[in-house]
Amino acid sequence: MWNDFQTNAQMGMQAGVVTYPAGKGDLIHAYVARPEGPGPFPGVVLVHHMPGWDEFYLEFTRRFAQHGYVSIAPDLYCRYGHGTPDDVTARVRADGGLFDDDVVADLGAAAVWLKSQPNCNGKVGIVGTCSGGRHALLAASRAPGFDAAIDLWGGGVAPPPEQLTSKRPVAPIDYTKDLVVPLLGLFGNEDQNPPPDQVDRHEAELKRHGKVYEFHRYDNAGHGFFYYDRAAYRQQQAMDGWSKVVAWFEKYLR
Repeated sequence: MWNDFQTNAQMGMQAGVVTYPAGKGDLIHAYVARPEGPGPFPGVVLVHHMPGWDEFYLEFTRRFAQHGYVSIAPDLYCRYGHGTPDDVTARVRADGGLFDDDVVADLGAAAVWLKSQPNCNGKVGIVGTCSGGRHALLAASRAPGFDAAIDLWGGGVAPPPEQLTSKRPVAPIDYTKDLVVPLLGLFGNEDQNPPPDQVDRHEAELKRHGKVYEFHRYDNAGHGFFYYDRAAYRQQQAMDGWSKVVAWFEKYLR
């Protein structure tokens, strides 16, 4: 749980950039953080948001390692070249974003890579924020190899038909029947992407198919309420949310 550690523990980790074989056999970059010690440890795939493979996600990855997870955050924009996160993200936005099929392949390959690590216990969760929450849900519904999923305010899960595109041809809600792992969702009631009515639709579909899930909704919080570097940050809601994230993976991955 949050802040639940022994003060005489070593708490060491190794972290850095690796390349791994992703979708289509491409080698792409990923940031990996591993707890020191023999393990075995559960694995977590982190799915970055639309602003890209940025400093928040590097810290996010280390945070999971601090809590005892072998963690990998693939650079889903790697094929667009390199530069600052803002520069690379601008190129992706100008190109209309990523293909859902490519993202699912990259994330499924990341789960395979984690399970191949000698200090992984064979269980892997997936978590993402914003567009990464949507992608995490898609991967958990379509790619094998995951044991738990967390969607943090993922927009576009239950969009109106006019928002579907050639790159995003199927709404993630339409894959609900295929979701076989427990899902945690955290949402702000003031968010407009997703707005509360879309969260309601998603929850109704999960109930209809008898899925294992928990949704938690926060008053006085909007989109991105974990992001401490933005005006959207809500300290109380964020800290409660972090505790729920850690508890979810503890329950299903240990």
